[in-house]
Formats: sequence, structure tokens, C-alpha cells
Amino acid sequence: MSENQALQMMAQLFWNSFLIAGPVLAATLVVGLLVSVFQVVTQLQEMSLSYVPKLAVAGIVIVLLAPWMLSRLTGFAASLFNSIPNLG
Repeated sequence: MSENQALQMMAQLFWNSFLIAGPVLAATLVVGLLVSVFQVVTQLQEMSLSYVPKLAVAGIVIVLLAPWMLSRLTGFAASLFNSIPNLG
């Protein structure tokens, strides 16, 4: 296995992890910002108010995008397994 192949595999790994985790992180970021603005406007500083909506949105996004995430992950794993004979 050459250095270029290893670097290419690592780049694919990071890109796939970014694509899989990105929607969940983006959705929780948006909800966190909205809740923060709501807390500032209403001066309501309840700790559970910031965690519960983010957890709920993360769960909903994961449930909705789970088939796409799983197919992306299995496709990447299959491509890694298929590239094993060419590494030597």
C-alpha cells in the first residue's frame, strides 16, 4: 500500500463522515441558535430548554435520514473491502 492510497482512503473516510454527520450537526446547530435567541428574548434561562429540543431534532433527523446514512456507510465499507486485493 502506497502513501497515496492511504491518503486517498483517509480523505474518503473524512468526506463520508462529514456527509453522514453533517445534517444532524447542522439541524442541532440551527435549533440551538433558535433556542438561544428565544432564551435571550424571554430571559428564560432553563437548562433543559436548550437540551431537549436539540435532542428531539437530532433524533428526528437520524430517523429520517437513517436509510441514506446507512447506504452511504455500507457503500464506503464495500468499496474498502473491494480495494483490499489491489493494495498489495
